[in-house]
Amino acid sequence: MDGFLTEVSTSRAIGKSRETGLQPVQQIGVNDLFVKRSNQTKAQQNAPSSAEDALEILRQEPDHDALISILRLVSREQQQHPSTFNIRRPSPLSAQLVQVLVSEIVPNYWTLLKEDSNTGKNSGPELLLACLRSITGINAILARLRALIREVKSEAGSKTKRPDLSLNIGYLIDVLCNVLKGDGCMREIWQATTAGLEDTRARARPLSQELLAIFGSGRIVGLAAEAFTIGKPDTGNEEIWPADALKYIKWLGQNISAWQLSGPTQEETKFCSDLFAKAMRLGHSDALVKDVLSRLVLTKGADPRAFGLLLSNIPQMEQRKVLFSVLKIFSEQYLNRLGRCDSNESKAPISAVAGALNMIIGSSESGRSHLTEWLTASSEAGLGESVGIRRAVLAITSQDRDNIVAVLEKSINQFGDQLYIKHSPILQQEAHTEVLLLSAGYVQRKSAVKLAMLLRSSVWLNAISNRLGTSHQRARFLGMVVGEALSSLVDKGDKRLSFSVDDTDLDEGRWFKGLVSVADQIGSLDSLLSPLKESTPTAPKKSAPQKFASRRPAAQPPQQGFIIEELSDEEMEDDDITPLAKPDSDAEDSDDDATLVNRDKPKAPVYIRNLIAYLRDSDNYDHQKLALTTVPTLIRRKANYGTEVSEHAEELASLLVGLQNKFEIDSFDDLRLQGMIALVIARPQVMGQWFSKTFFDGDYSVSQRVVILAVIGLSARELAGFESSEYAGAAAFPSKTLPERVERLFISSGSSNAYQQQSSASSLKPLPPNALENVARSLIQSFLAPMAATAADAATGPDVLKLSTFTSRLEEQNFNNPKVTIKSRARPRVRAIPNTTAQLISTSFFSPLAARFQAALHSPASRTRGIVFQPHLLGLYLKTLALLLHAAGPSTLALPHMTAELWRLLLSTSIRSHAVGDLGLTQAILFGFMALLDVNENRMRDVCQELGREVVETQEWVAGVFAGIRGGDGDGEEGQVKMLAAGMLVRLNEEVEKFQVLMAGELIGFN
Repeated sequence: MDGFLTEVSTSRAIGKSRETGLQPVQQIGVNDLFVKRSNQTKAQQNAPSSAEDALEILRQEPDHDALISILRLVSREQQQHPSTFNIRRPSPLSAQLVQVLVSEIVPNYWTLLKEDSNTGKNSGPELLLACLRSITGINAILARLRALIREVKSEAGSKTKRPDLSLNIGYLIDVLCNVLKGDGCMREIWQATTAGLEDTRARARPLSQELLAIFGSGRIVGLAAEAFTIGKPDTGNEEIWPADALKYIKWLGQNISAWQLSGPTQEETKFCSDLFAKAMRLGHSDALVKDVLSRLVLTKGADPRAFGLLLSNIPQMEQRKVLFSVLKIFSEQYLNRLGRCDSNESKAPISAVAGALNMIIGSSESGRSHLTEWLTASSEAGLGESVGIRRAVLAITSQDRDNIVAVLEKSINQFGDQLYIKHSPILQQEAHTEVLLLSAGYVQRKSAVKLAMLLRSSVWLNAISNRLGTSHQRARFLGMVVGEALSSLVDKGDKRLSFSVDDTDLDEGRWFKGLVSVADQIGSLDSLLSPLKESTPTAPKKSAPQKFASRRPAAQPPQQGFIIEELSDEEMEDDDITPLAKPDSDAEDSDDDATLVNRDKPKAPVYIRNLIAYLRDSDNYDHQKLALTTVPTLIRRKANYGTEVSEHAEELASLLVGLQNKFEIDSFDDLRLQGMIALVIARPQVMGQWFSKTFFDGDYSVSQRVVILAVIGLSARELAGFESSEYAGAAAFPSKTLPERVERLFISSGSSNAYQQQSSASSLKPLPPNALENVARSLIQSFLAPMAATAADAATGPDVLKLSTFTSRLEEQNFNNPKVTIKSRARPRVRAIPNTTAQLISTSFFSPLAARFQAALHSPASRTRGIVFQPHLLGLYLKTLALLLHAAGPSTLALPHMTAELWRLLLSTSIRSHAVGDLGLTQAILFGFMALLDVNENRMRDVCQELGREVVETQEWVAGVFAGIRGGDGDGEEGQVKMLAAGMLVRLNEEVEKFQVLMAGELIGFN
């Protein structure tokens, strides 16, 4: 190398000597001095002595070796000599260093540093990330991202664009992902920021607040998402998780949990609590609580007291929200699967949940008051959840005599409130009834005198009287059950209250009355830490394959001569032997390359567990196609044979709801919908409530929730006999059916009854995407047809609201059924088959769906309300409720309660306010009123007496809708809405005129 430099130097000296006239010896001396100084500068770059020198070198665009030495120097100073200089502590010098690293070093060296072969803490990327893992580094990255995004937006209208902007944005996003990576990142940033400031809280508090403002707000998620749309970096298989709000929330939960498990100080715990409270307001609060709960409570070696300590430092509103979310998680993961908790095996999980809650709450009075509020609030107590979670909470509340007595007193007051009985969903009333019975049992064991005094008070007597005086059968049943159960605790002999009603002596009544004897204990968490056991049906034993003889049978001697036999025509016709057709050519055989032919095709699943395995294999086209084509038939066939469907119903439903059409399979939506309908038909009591709960609580898109509503509505109509599926015949095995030739002798095409004709006409094959819309249109036509025929006979004066064109337009509109025309003025004949599933539709479909909507209105989660109040989704939800009411029919015993609940829901301010300017939602509300009038046609007197105010308010609202729609003479959406409003107005005017005296008496306070 020395010889090389001497030669170059000599040649340059000779050349310059000719130009300048200097002596060669003098010129060589000058160049030697230059080389010497250059070597000194490189040495200085390779070994900076201080942070100031490092800053100067970084500003002069150092090479790779110089950059690595600078990063090692800064890292060594912040690790070994934190008192001298710390780049992660906020200061003017550290801010300048970080600014140069973010704006200059990252765009130029990040790709090169990632290609470094070294790994570990001393590698180039880790050294750079360590310098940026601070409040100063995060702020610098976000500020640089914001500036680059602003530059990109400013160039949106110009023709010339800088390609380096998107690249730099991509580099910064990748750096941000790596800086925030890991469960200990938050703790490391906080400790580096507040290092040395433990004694001066006045200086540490602003830094902590700054960290909360950065990580506890949507600043990182918003900037990352906006930057990701502009510059998409090539990060390999890693995802840009800071741009996803849900993943960012889970990252916060992981960091908070890891920090709490590491034994934090009091200041660190306070910061974790503040960060947890901030994160609860970012959305996805249930996911955050679930992640923190699973790490701090439901993991072996964890301490639930750490979770309680985390809750004790947050505000009361957030503490209440977190505690209620914890109760919901415990119920969904452990207790809902126990059902009514009749078996002895249910005691262990309930005691374990009670033990976990007791350790979380500890001695906190606010936590116990939140539990008391949860038990007695009008919209709480675990709506739609099993009784297990209420038993667990009452096991904790019963530890204090005053708390359990307060729960019982509030429950009795609420149980007998007339407004509560009249307006609360029946699902909510059943939950509070369970709380009342359970708390009464605890009070009787702790203080029998107190319970006897409560049952002698006027509040208790008025509660039973109000329950027995209500018109709703289910509310009366709950009143009788509670009266008999509590009387059995206090009264003896003939003094016991007995209504002598069969309903209270059935299984359900005995179960309710048995709640007063339930006494749960607070146990250990062992049963919660073990994984849930999923029972899988055992496969039937396969019979041994038949062994055939290896030898061929002896050949028969050939017959001599010809044998001619004459067959009659009848024998020829009855011959079952049909010639085999020529097999079709296989499309795969035509492939030129024989290696591409797939001979190992999977077979159709014959067990539910195989079907689940096929549905989970989302990367295999053959498995997905076979599973979809098999699921409707297999579920219906296995519904009443064995326990496969009942044990895996919820798992199958979850897979079908979340299934995506990855391979663009033909009839994908129809097959998936038919599979879910088959599940509901197989287990209506369980799956009807499951789909109602999933519609509100599941993390699904709007389109998936639309499918859930379609499943609920169409399944209820099939159960009621209004619809029939092409897969319904799969429920019967071939041994239960006649041969096809014999069946033709008994069933001819001309002898089918009216119900068979109706079933074939309304067969669901194939189901269009708007199946519920078509059903609603057909019901609208059947409702308006008689009024249209009557209006055709009258003059076109003001008596019929100018409905001269109403009849002609109704006859021209076919509602997707061109064969339907108005041939008779009489109402359509009621189907021949009786509706025997009215009570099932009421309890398992209508009540859960309506009650959970009321709970969603009062839910603190804004995301739930935002999803429910999507205009199209809300309109379809109202139509589904109307179809359920229509499917239940006029013979439903719970029809008065269903009518009042749906009528008040349609008139609620929250729904009508969203219908302003939205014709689709307005039509859904009108359709709901139409279904109410249609089903209650024979009991309008009772409706006008019980819901007089609602009927008058509905008349005024419909008149306003009719007057507010201008034009509407065509066949568009405005014309359909105005036509439906006109029909509703005619019908309401008739009912109001008929029962106006009765309604006036109701409105002024007497009947």
